[in-house]
Amino acid sequence: MTMMRAALVSLTLATPVLAENRIDQIRPDAPELAAHGDHVVGVTTRVFSNPDQIDVVNSTAETLATYSRDLTVEIWYPAAEGTTPGGTYTAPLRDASVQVALEGIAARDAAPASGETYPLVVISHGYPGNRFLLAHLGENLASKGYVVASIDHTDSTYSDQGAFGSTLLNRPIDQKFVIDSMEALDGPIGAITDASTTGVIGYSMGGYGALIFGGAGLVAGVEGSPFAPPQGTLVHNVAGTDTHEALVDERVKAMIAIGPWGRNYGLWDDAGLAGLRKPMMLVAGSVDDVSVYDAIRQIFTNTTGTDRHLLTFENANHNAAAPMASPMEGWAMSEALGFPAFEHYADAVWENTRMNNITQHFATAFMGQYLKDDADMAAYLDLVPNAKDGVFSAEEDGTLKDDHSYWKGFPARTAVGLQFESLNKGE
Repeated sequence: MTMMRAALVSLTLATPVLAENRIDQIRPDAPELAAHGDHVVGVTTRVFSNPDQIDVVNSTAETLATYSRDLTVEIWYPAAEGTTPGGTYTAPLRDASVQVALEGIAARDAAPASGETYPLVVISHGYPGNRFLLAHLGENLASKGYVVASIDHTDSTYSDQGAFGSTLLNRPIDQKFVIDSMEALDGPIGAITDASTTGVIGYSMGGYGALIFGGAGLVAGVEGSPFAPPQGTLVHNVAGTDTHEALVDERVKAMIAIGPWGRNYGLWDDAGLAGLRKPMMLVAGSVDDVSVYDAIRQIFTNTTGTDRHLLTFENANHNAAAPMASPMEGWAMSEALGFPAFEHYADAVWENTRMNNITQHFATAFMGQYLKDDADMAAYLDLVPNAKDGVFSAEEDGTLKDDHSYWKGFPARTAVGLQFESLNKGE
């Protein structure tokens, strides 16, 4: 018995080392549109440099420093036929001293597809985060005919976190600059990128930036807040200023904001939120205590200048929908963090791959409707508001009956714990 117990302990300790950190899993109970598309996916890394930007980290109340702001971007794209799928990413954990291997479907630096162009999707992580945090979504959308650019936001990653004022100032600026850079990109990837048709997906502080970028300017006076960057520079993103108006971009056709931060601290008023002019889908956990669910609902109800949806994961917290599953290395206690990095990725109620699959499903429908003009996608967004009220009614051969009202694309019994609300422009 002692030897058996010792063997079991040895096996348990070895399992995390042997396990793969896969970001591409699709569960058997995933909704229909979560499945990967027909394209083999390639991935490459680029650095874009935005000149003459305010260096918030090195600025003071007396002196504004400037620098060339470098942004590392992971780009997923449809690859040429015959590309062998699969590859490994090396990425920092939430504890940036730990590097982890992530396994996915994308082939590193594969030759791109040719002969047509694909809409652009920009992904913007939280604070802190990095370009790999939503890599599962980047790969998934690229397999369906999108070029996806996921940003490492300088001063806001696991490796260089600091100067929160930099995040407040730069999020919408970075998002716009990356669209500019992708539009100007030379070579085969640039040739297949249609930046004139762009979607933006932002998580937490990325959602904050997306809202500003989409027209929801910040409330006047926020530039004087203690957490703002020096010398009132946050006025750049305030509603009614020329600088904020210049951010709003006709190339952006839709945006998804997951757990967007800011309304909980009064960074917008009702008038500022009413300025949002891009179709939007909000995604949130009903017990989010970081961005605060009630504040996210205020964003939903007050963005009256556009059509919008709100997908709610019941009893999920701030990690709802966006983060990939925690790498196995994150399960151990981190001395640097004072907690296991696992907590940065995981939710106490919902399993990550399950949430990721649901997000992939809805992102496919939403971006398909607005970036690809696919009218069939609208049916996946026309839902009974509370999934538990839907009725799954089908013949023995699977044919749906006339009284079927269950969420489209969800197998029977699998939409439990979800809500989906919609409001039209002007409501």
